[in-house]
Amino acid sequence: MSQTGYLILAISIIAALLITFIVSFVLYRRTPVPKGCENIKINEENCSACQNKECQFHVSRNEEDK
Repeated sequence: MSQTGYLILAISIIAALLITFIVSFVLYRRTPVPKGCENIKINEENCSACQNKECQFHVSRNEEDK
């Protein structure tokens, strides 16, 4: 395959990935929130018993304690 062919192939792959990203992002934003999850709040009681160090709420709570 010539250099022009590889260039066209590379541009096509990048364009396909970009289009896939845009379409999936738009579909994600249009997806409605499931029933019962509209006003979810952090439950301090459950959060204090959680041992998940990777949780974003756990980390932010520990930083506030410092």
